[in-house]
Amino acid sequence: MSKAAGIAPAMLRLSTHRPQEVPTMIDLRSDTCSRPTSAMREAIASAEVGDDVYGDDPSVKALEREVAELLGKEDAVYMVTGTMTNQVGIRAHTEPGDAVLFDQQAHVYILEGGAPAAISGVLPRLLPGKSGIFTPEDVANVLGVSHRFFPATIPAPPKLLCLENTHNLGGGKVWPLDSLRAVCELARSRGLALHLDGARLWHATAATGIAESEYARHFDSVSVCFSKGLGAPVGSALAGSREFIARARRFKQQIGGGFRQAGMIAAGALHALRHHRERLGEDHEHARLLAEGIAGLPGIALDPATVETNIVRFGVSSLPAGRFVDELHARGLHVLPSGADGVRAIPYLNITRRQIQEAIGIIASVAEAHAGSAGTMGGPTMQKGGAGY
Repeated sequence: MSKAAGIAPAMLRLSTHRPQEVPTMIDLRSDTCSRPTSAMREAIASAEVGDDVYGDDPSVKALEREVAELLGKEDAVYMVTGTMTNQVGIRAHTEPGDAVLFDQQAHVYILEGGAPAAISGVLPRLLPGKSGIFTPEDVANVLGVSHRFFPATIPAPPKLLCLENTHNLGGGKVWPLDSLRAVCELARSRGLALHLDGARLWHATAATGIAESEYARHFDSVSVCFSKGLGAPVGSALAGSREFIARARRFKQQIGGGFRQAGMIAAGALHALRHHRERLGEDHEHARLLAEGIAGLPGIALDPATVETNIVRFGVSSLPAGRFVDELHARGLHVLPSGADGVRAIPYLNITRRQIQEAIGIIASVAEAHAGSAGTMGGPTMQKGGAGY
């Protein structure tokens, strides 16, 4: 049997517009677990390609142009992951020994393998905050003040502020635009460059109606992801000025990011960018449905009003988070622990309303089975740590 013959029957049952439903296990670990739609597979299969290292892959170039235009930047470069776009962005802004400001729960600080230190040799300076949101005063306190009695050569020179919108470990929190603007103005007044980790920036726009470019215009560089929420199998892009992106391309190549006929995967990303952004509100509705369905369960700590986008984080007090997750998995629901006493679930384009209702039932069955233990472990805080992309 040919490869096509072996795959096609399952695919042909799908409409070109209805995503493939995840079979058997309800997988809410991450929106990176999405499956390509049949229309996306067709776009990938028919993609026009060249050699991206030589700069002549038409599908990659089309994607980069569209991303740059959407974000209001001069240029963009396509890369394989959001970790790569973030880390190339940091490297292009800094030199070894510089200091970079991150909030204490930032993906780029916690969930990217220690790359800021390993790749760029920078010193993290951590900002306090609530659900990933910090203030100009927080930035000013970390930067301190210059004074003639304290030589500027003593601390690592701060060069870059990284901000994440929406915020993963903050439970999908959207930065209020006024707060974002105020933080950026303070940082810029102190001579810092600004990088936005916008892996889920599409969700901020879906939740608020504020254009991606309005968020992006406050930053020198912006990273966006196509495999989170939008449902593409591979890829992220880094956008900025032409000069900055030219520098970023050098570091992309330096860390092994050059790829050849990348147009096939770029075509999937371009399809997602053009066709899946407008449906993100459905994921937000599913997240709210899930939150409202489990909020009153024994041993569950969750205020549904805090669920702003597609990420649901809830505390558990009846079991350690790892055991709670294991019991959910045994009943057919795949989620992730988030800290010692928290759990994270994320709906995405393949997840249906019926599956969300089933997930509520599974969580209820575990919570009620351990209702007598609720509260014995102390109140869940979910303030530190975390897992998952």
